[in-house]
Amino acid sequence: MITTIIIAVIALALGAVAAVIAERSMANTSAKAIVAEAKIKAEGLKKDKIREGEKEASRITADAEKTANQRMQKVQQAESRAKQRELQLNQQQSENQRAKNENEATRNHLDAQLAMCEEKKQELDKMHRSAIDTLEHLSGLSSEEAKEKLVESLKDEAKTAAQSYISEIMDEAKLTANKEAKRIVIQTIQRVATETAVENSVTVFHIDSDEIKGRIIGREGRNIRALEAHTGIEIIVDDTPEAIVLSGFDPVRREIARLALHQLVADGRIHPARIEEVVAKVRKQVEEEIIETGKRTAIDLGIHGLNPELIRLVGKMKYRSSYGQNLLQHARETANLCAVMAAELGLNPKKARRAGLLHDIGKVPDEEPELPHALLGMKLAEKYKEKPDICNAIGAHHDEVEPTTLLAPIVQICDAISGARPGARREIVEAYLKRLNDLEQLALSYPGVIKTYAIQAGRELRVIVGADKIDDAETEKLSAEIAQKIQDEMTYPGQVKITVIRETRSVAFAK
Repeated sequence: MITTIIIAVIALALGAVAAVIAERSMANTSAKAIVAEAKIKAEGLKKDKIREGEKEASRITADAEKTANQRMQKVQQAESRAKQRELQLNQQQSENQRAKNENEATRNHLDAQLAMCEEKKQELDKMHRSAIDTLEHLSGLSSEEAKEKLVESLKDEAKTAAQSYISEIMDEAKLTANKEAKRIVIQTIQRVATETAVENSVTVFHIDSDEIKGRIIGREGRNIRALEAHTGIEIIVDDTPEAIVLSGFDPVRREIARLALHQLVADGRIHPARIEEVVAKVRKQVEEEIIETGKRTAIDLGIHGLNPELIRLVGKMKYRSSYGQNLLQHARETANLCAVMAAELGLNPKKARRAGLLHDIGKVPDEEPELPHALLGMKLAEKYKEKPDICNAIGAHHDEVEPTTLLAPIVQICDAISGARPGARREIVEAYLKRLNDLEQLALSYPGVIKTYAIQAGRELRVIVGADKIDDAETEKLSAEIAQKIQDEMTYPGQVKITVIRETRSVAFAK
């Protein structure tokens, strides 16, 4: 039994050993399979990495070749530019050398020419001295004596030519002097602003606050430039508190600018487009008001049948003044005075009133011709079919034309009454008397003048000269000189006529 047990134990041990051996054999087989599989995977990974390495190496090689090629191209370009620069420098050097050679040749040539000129100059000097000696010998005069004679003869010729030229200038001046003098006087009066003219050429526009000044000026001055361009008036914005000054000689344009500014400030919208619109609107309103004023004036004075253009000119008088006197009020006053005087004289008062109203329409023309206002008014009246006696009265009220009817002196007298009444005009008596005295003293300062008289309220200066001291030709020269001196040194309204009188008197007594 023990043997059986031992055999069983041995059998069990042998079975266990066999199992262990079998197990180890299976493990070895599995390990070998795993190792084989690992080797296969490792071989695959190795091949993949080798391929990736080869690709990366080829990419790096390609990049390196590309970079090398680019650098090689830059080097080649730099070498090409250097070669071109070298060629240019060589060309420039050769050109400079050629120019240097040419300059050297030119200099040598000029030196040779200069030497030749110097030789010729010396020869000419010798010939000149020889010729002078020959001429002195033949004429029997020295060079200084001949020069003096030549100068004297040239002086005589120049005097003769100058006298002829002066005579031509004087003749031409006589033809154009009257017209030119009137033009100069008119322009001078328009442009020179005396104290009274300043009062009549400036309008003050009052504002609520100084902040509005900035809006009126606008960004970079656009608004104020637009206002001045569309109205023709200078707009002065200074430190004067709550006020803007509108300056200009045309009262109608000043009124348009004032009304336009008033509307723009009240509306609050101030910009160039709005300014143009408002100025155009106000200009139309002012034109309508001018026509309405002319119609109302004609109706008030009982004057009918006036041409519409004459009615408009009468309305424009409302915005014009003369020495501070409103022109429309002056015309109405003159018209009423003419009617009263004509009625007293047994003449037609309606014609006289009509002539009195229209006598100063030449002061408000649409254009500014070179004519006195009386002549211009007469031409306007003739243009718009007024009767000849009315036209003559308008033209003769400052003695510009000869009066042909009794209406002319009536208008002249009533015009003087209206302008000369106390308080009508701003010129004070002292200034008026001083101006007349200055006129007379200025003419008396000339030699040969015996007496002077300022007449027609300073519009004419009579100068009496001695017949034994001044001849007829010198009287014309004297009148021109006095007129020029008055124009240069004095301030006066209108124009001054200078009349120089020279007469010879012979007196005998029978006893």
